[in-house]
Amino acid sequence: MKIIMLGAPGAGKGTQAKMIAEKYSIPHISTGDIFRANIKEGTDLGKKAKEYMDKGLLVPDELVVDLVVDRLTWDDTKNGYVLDGFPRTIPQAEALTKALAARGEKVDFAINIDIPDENIIERMGGRRACVTCGATYHIVNIPPKKEGVCDKCGSELILRDDDKPETVRKRLDVYHEQTQPLIDYYTKEGVLKDVDGTVDMMDVFGAIVQILGE
Repeated sequence: MKIIMLGAPGAGKGTQAKMIAEKYSIPHISTGDIFRANIKEGTDLGKKAKEYMDKGLLVPDELVVDLVVDRLTWDDTKNGYVLDGFPRTIPQAEALTKALAARGEKVDFAINIDIPDENIIERMGGRRACVTCGATYHIVNIPPKKEGVCDKCGSELILRDDDKPETVRKRLDVYHEQTQPLIDYYTKEGVLKDVDGTVDMMDVFGAIVQILGE
């Protein structure tokens, strides 16, 4: 089962992707995790990606496509995967379609979590990230056990620059311009499924499970 998660930054794609991966025993493949690993290790790709991410901009296609497509060849993807944060643009989607077709494969579902911009701005302002391991929390929805401290490694939690309201608005503008067309793309492919992202996250997950099947 090959699944793509769509939706604006802060729509909850990552949370839902992790829950899908656990339920269906498939890997959760996040470009964010790939980038963070590269940033932490100080690779050339990480440095370039960080420049864009700090400004709230999307990382260019050429820095992303080969890395992700290679990840899809790992042994753990034989039963499928859930892609979180890729593709973000039509060229990326076309590159993915081409790479999968070369192996006789295709995307089975593109799940679009639909949520208004203002909801996202409010939601992301409550997000906190660990400075060490990258774990994410929300001061209302998924609070840490101790305020300002990561449950996993005990490091400090911060409001990242890309979660601040002014940066979120910029990211949403970029999303609507570059990523929204993916909804049309996967609608034409016949695999798009819309889910209401304004409800409780467990209700969102329940709706996704109905689409994917038990």
